[in-house]
Amino acid sequence: MKRDIFDSVHDEFRATARAFYDRECAPHAEKWEREGLTDRAVWPKAGALGLLGWEAPEEFGGQGITDFRFNAIMVEEFYASGTAGIGFALQNDLLASYLVHLTNEEQQKRWLPGYVAGEIIAAVAMSEPAAGSDLAGIKTTAVRDGDDYIINGAKTFISSGILADLVVTAVKTNPEAGHKGISLIAVERDTPGFTRGRKLDKIGLKSADTAELFFHDVRVPHTNLIGEENRGFYHLMRNLPAERLSIAVNAVAQARRALEVTTAYAHDRHAFGQPIGTFQVNRHAIAEMTVLLDVMQVYVDRCIVAANAGNLTAEEAAGAKLFATESQWQILDRCLQLHGGYGYVNEYEIARLWRDARVQRLYGGTSEIMRDLIGRKMGF
Repeated sequence: MKRDIFDSVHDEFRATARAFYDRECAPHAEKWEREGLTDRAVWPKAGALGLLGWEAPEEFGGQGITDFRFNAIMVEEFYASGTAGIGFALQNDLLASYLVHLTNEEQQKRWLPGYVAGEIIAAVAMSEPAAGSDLAGIKTTAVRDGDDYIINGAKTFISSGILADLVVTAVKTNPEAGHKGISLIAVERDTPGFTRGRKLDKIGLKSADTAELFFHDVRVPHTNLIGEENRGFYHLMRNLPAERLSIAVNAVAQARRALEVTTAYAHDRHAFGQPIGTFQVNRHAIAEMTVLLDVMQVYVDRCIVAANAGNLTAEEAAGAKLFATESQWQILDRCLQLHGGYGYVNEYEIARLWRDARVQRLYGGTSEIMRDLIGRKMGF
């Protein structure tokens, strides 16, 4: 289905992104998967091409562009090239909301040039061992001590937690106030008392590192407070629609790659003297997935347009994530089935895509949470 949300500028950006992925990332995908970590050296190369932090003001190396179509293109070409788990989407789709739009001028001078150049890799630390979707239940605290905060606590499931140089950390600055006592504080690499725990051994997304983080009497200057003190929960909630839209974009792009890989396999793989795609049951399955993918794309494209116009609601973003990720899993599982026994062999790309897809219904708010948010809006 033809898409009409892009123009020539986006087409040029797409060509740049695809060439970069083909040259600098895709050839290393298997190595990164084995090592469980991407190479830091690729980040400055992306920064040099303007593929990171374009929302930042020009004075800090960015382009001052707030257009989610560029975010979508980066994700789409990532999957189209066959690249594995590098956290550019985390930087562009999520971190920009904090580092560009919630920081003051002094913080921007400190962090944005490195962020845009790919020299500073950032992460957001929200989840804790006993607090996932329930952000109000976090236990990590930050106590004011003169011009500093002293942070104690632990975080888990932190994407880019190993590579990160700057961690936007959700903390309780007023523990008695519940969600009204949460703040966001940036913790920098090598700050005394800040340590990394295990690099978590995940089912999928092997090359995208995910870690435990620990804070023991970590002294951070008050000037590292991002946004307003005790308003962190609202900052997080404001940024969740963009995060969920990003996940939906990922879902469509990954499902498209899986269907392309599977369609090619169905042409090439023969059984009983003919390509397996010519059997009616398989031909119908591919046809159904193609239609479903088109519907997903139209839905998500509409949300991208709404996001650019500033009209995307929290419920619409939740709906996009819910529908796209549930449909993604339906497609991925059927694609693996069409590969037969080879689909269960890790050297086939479909196996990696299938593993990587499973987390999509978990992070950014589970499918159950998405259904609840939508249901509440309907008055239930």
